[in-house]
Amino acid sequence: MSTKHSEQDKYLPPSFQDFTAEFTVQSPGRINLIGEHTDYNNGYVLPTAINKNILLQFAKNSSEHHCNIYSKTYEKNFSFDLREISRNEQQWENYILGVISEIQKQEKELTGFDCIIDSDLPVGAGISSSAALECGMAFGLNELFDLGLDRQTMAELSQRAEHNYVGTKCGIMDQYASMLSKKDHLLLLDCQILKAAYVPAHFQGFKILLLNTRVTHSLADSEYNTRRKECEEAVLAIQKKHPQAASLRDVSFDILEDVKEELSDVQYKRALYVLQENERVLQAVKSIKTGDLSNFGDLMYDSHVGLRDDYEVSCKELDFLVDFSKEFDGVYGARMMGGGFGGCTINLIKEEAVEEFVSKASAAYFEAFGIQPEAIIVEPEEGTKLIRS
Repeated sequence: MSTKHSEQDKYLPPSFQDFTAEFTVQSPGRINLIGEHTDYNNGYVLPTAINKNILLQFAKNSSEHHCNIYSKTYEKNFSFDLREISRNEQQWENYILGVISEIQKQEKELTGFDCIIDSDLPVGAGISSSAALECGMAFGLNELFDLGLDRQTMAELSQRAEHNYVGTKCGIMDQYASMLSKKDHLLLLDCQILKAAYVPAHFQGFKILLLNTRVTHSLADSEYNTRRKECEEAVLAIQKKHPQAASLRDVSFDILEDVKEELSDVQYKRALYVLQENERVLQAVKSIKTGDLSNFGDLMYDSHVGLRDDYEVSCKELDFLVDFSKEFDGVYGARMMGGGFGGCTINLIKEEAVEEFVSKASAAYFEAFGIQPEAIIVEPEEGTKLIRS
């Protein structure tokens, strides 16, 4: 059944005034409980999709090649020809164009379509609005044109879109979690073999609270790619003595100590963090399964220390909020989440303590930085899905 637009949509661009959606795709953001910067090192991660989404409305149009996109979030629209897909100066457009390019590389046939995009995902908060957009676009086009792509293939081509069109050499975690998550579960994802196990999110009496620092330092994008390069260079140095090591996933603590003298201080610290974080992910899963949330919280704090001191991707705002949480009894664990240099902290907090903690943390953070943080309660949700109305 098609969806007509309401009175609030009367300000749509002229090309969308007669738009009638054939269906809507709901594509979620994601959180990562633990396992940061390990995905592109073939390690373990523990993410899940959340109940914050991008909505994409799709319809074919009468054109063979012409497409129109409108973002309510940015209040901007753009058009393009399917025969002439190329990178655009506007970054948000490249997430869409990249997905289309990757679909075309699969020799899948597309014709003219229109799409309206709306979102309640905070941009720059580190909850992967970019992956949600990529996966939502891939899922919608797969449905609109009956392309026959499975969910993992769509996640992988969405990742390649970000590599090739946006320039961020991200791992697979964000797209995989957005596309393949299951409600009320976490994903223990092995990024070396792209296999996941669903872990029940046993957090009764607790909430998952994000505190958005509302800062994004200019280092964020460039340093992400730099960290990946540093890890790759560490692997190349390790391979001189241990050629079987294709990635840091193949490196044990014994091997790392054996080659310590051959690595720079930076390479050693990056590798040490990745090895320790992989261990923390596996320990975290055991703690969650047994209900030992106190130990899980300790692992979150340890993860933040590693990200701050060895991987060096934190910032003073993130550190402030994590340190503040340690003085509050209702918070069991906290750490920075995402690429770093801004975005959110993720906190495991007793349900009854949320209101007081948010109030006190917000006041202290505002006093320190003159910024009002954003508090976001999230719940594990299912991945990208179709909504028919």
